Amino acid sequence: MNHDDHGHRHEHASGPGSGAGRGLGDGTRAVRAGLPEPAKNEPALPGPVFASHFHLPGDVEGPYTYARDTNPTWTLLERAIGELEAPGDASAETVVFGSGMAAVSAVLFSQVRAGETVVLPSDGYQALPLVRDQLQAFGVRVRTAPTAGDAQLNALDGARLLWIESPSNPGLDVCDIRRLAEAAHSGGALVAVDNTLATPLGQRPLELGADFSVASGTKGLSGHADLLLGYVTCRDPELAARVRQWRKIIGAIPGPMESWLAHRSLATLQLRGRRQWENALAVAEALAGRAEVTGLRYPGLSSDPSHGTAARQMRGFGSVVSFTLPDRAHAERFLASLTLVEDATSFGGVRSTAERRGRWGGDPVPEGFIRFSAGVEDTADLVADVLRALDGAAGAPGVSEAE
Repeated sequence: MNHDDHGHRHEHASGPGSGAGRGLGDGTRAVRAGLPEPAKNEPALPGPVFASHFHLPGDVEGPYTYARDTNPTWTLLERAIGELEAPGDASAETVVFGSGMAAVSAVLFSQVRAGETVVLPSDGYQALPLVRDQLQAFGVRVRTAPTAGDAQLNALDGARLLWIESPSNPGLDVCDIRRLAEAAHSGGALVAVDNTLATPLGQRPLELGADFSVASGTKGLSGHADLLLGYVTCRDPELAARVRQWRKIIGAIPGPMESWLAHRSLATLQLRGRRQWENALAVAEALAGRAEVTGLRYPGLSSDPSHGTAARQMRGFGSVVSFTLPDRAHAERFLASLTLVEDATSFGGVRSTAERRGRWGGDPVPEGFIRFSAGVEDTADLVADVLRALDGAAGAPGVSEAE
């Protein structure tokens, strides 16, 4: 059940319109997730509800009272994400936010108090250092350790919350989530997993023992690079209530149009995800044969250092490949030579993107480090474009095959 901020409950859909059944396949579940019961002359997925307030005569009661607290469009999306993150588990609750960082912040700042300790990955998303600084400013102690080798195990003593990012962004290291969660719980710590890179199609942190599955829905979940969204899914109603209360306090809510677009996009999540994973693996395999490419990482490669752990806990390895070219100029020539791949940040979209990650200055990566996100283009076309761009980048500066 979902709870609104006034303590009311509204039921998850559980009939023909719902994708909640554990026995359904991923594609079927994604297509049906969060849909209301079919009603004559009504659309399968109702359109976005634009409202700042709702009719509310008399006592304050009912699920929809004020639009900072609840919205019918959010309700359907939250149900849908919950059905994907925790299939068949009616206790799972999802809270949607206006961005991934709003969701990240909601978990950390709603669950931890001054004097307590948080363990963060030292190689996580580039905004995490900003979160670390703010936590410390509020009197929270922060320890960091790398994702690889389950190194965060050594920093858990006395911790209140462990934050895991697996695969890590942008380095694509993987840790044993179940092992870390069991160790954290034995010491009384909560566990949150950033599931952005994997999506619930590729990994289900709650089934691996996490208390929270957190993600930026901006990326692979919605998949069209046209909205910002974040979410938190958990099973404990008290934890969920704290997260929802934080959303109310901060007002970090998603717009109804963004919420509706995200829900609409879920129907193709499996189709997009499988093609993206196939393309990412094909690009990684092509890159493996290039002498100028170093530091190649993709958990789906059998040669990747994280492949064994990833294969045990992931159902798909994601759309992102990372690698390093000899220097900044070489990387920029490569990006300029691509024709099917957009030079852009973010990842998980239907159109392939790539960027020289060092241009942001927030990640400890080489100047030639590339984060590549495979889209849904034909595999042969995408691989050919990457190889042509590598050939062009290997020539004289500014010279590509097309010139």
